[in-house]
Amino acid sequence: MQTKHQMKLSDFDYYLPKELIAQSPVEPRDASRLMVLGKNVEHRNFSDIVDYFEKGDTLVLNDSRVIPAKLQGKKSTGGRVEALVISKNDAGYECLIRGRNLHAGSKLHFGQLEAGKIEAGKIEVRKLEATILEVRNNPNTNRYLVDFGCNGNLDSILENIGEAPLPPYIKKKLEDKNRYQTVYSKEKGSIAAPTAGLHFTNGLLDRIIRKGVNIAYVTLHVGLGTFTPVKVEDIEKHTMEPEYISISTENAKIINQNNGKLMAAGTTTVKALESSSVNGKTTAMEGFSQLFIYPPYEFKSKIDGIITNFHLPGSTLLMLVSAYAGRERLMGAYSEAISRSYRFYSFGDAMLIFR
Repeated sequence: MQTKHQMKLSDFDYYLPKELIAQSPVEPRDASRLMVLGKNVEHRNFSDIVDYFEKGDTLVLNDSRVIPAKLQGKKSTGGRVEALVISKNDAGYECLIRGRNLHAGSKLHFGQLEAGKIEAGKIEVRKLEATILEVRNNPNTNRYLVDFGCNGNLDSILENIGEAPLPPYIKKKLEDKNRYQTVYSKEKGSIAAPTAGLHFTNGLLDRIIRKGVNIAYVTLHVGLGTFTPVKVEDIEKHTMEPEYISISTENAKIINQNNGKLMAAGTTTVKALESSSVNGKTTAMEGFSQLFIYPPYEFKSKIDGIITNFHLPGSTLLMLVSAYAGRERLMGAYSEAISRSYRFYSFGDAMLIFR
């Protein structure tokens, strides 16, 4: 058996032809393809996933909603900048900012709100101005602490002038902003979509529920930890960014009372279940998790199946799914998916993996 410290970044590499990176989602949502990895490999449509549920099963979904956290703007000197708001703390907002010659004291200008659309106190907000307070010393990121000077109204302002922070490999403009949200998204806070859930329609969820399947919701706000690339060959040395998780007492009870298969939609749902699992039971929680799952890993929660997309080479998501499915088994399935021209990444096709 391979020991934990022997796993290398290169073990999670594979070649993907560029044309298989999905640039836009299929319509309707559940028309995407579904590879089922069980005792054998099956090729279905996502709408067929209902066939793999039985009465008494429980499906766990991540109800986090993507915030329009990307801002286009300019420095006071005129140079273009692009900012991604990633978190808030007592001192200000943590942001990733792309731009030249940025330093503490740099003034940034974003957007142009319609007059009277939002009020900060009694003052009409027409544009968003920001000041860089501090340069965060991390060689892997362009990270800054920023003061937006908007009296805590940033969420409302982002809804008006912010954009959905699509992954960099998606070059095509998304016409419908809601297409990068799951139909059941509710709790605002993610900077990327929990993409396995993008395949569900309300009609498909209704069919699953009518079959006698219980639905439980967890919240994990997708942050930098989910898509920050691993840059060290010894993956054990990679540090995950903390991500916020919330599981209510009611939803923990639904999960724990499951007497059929426990099915998790997405790697973020898996991470939430694993982070909250004590003695095989899901506990209600609110807090942050830096859990990094890679093979070999002993799963604490009793997950019988994972619904997931096809992930980037060397990503922490691919490592998590490898820990569940078995690395060689998963990489074999990826090879077959490529040979059959499955669509990959956020807007691509899906997998249903049984242990």
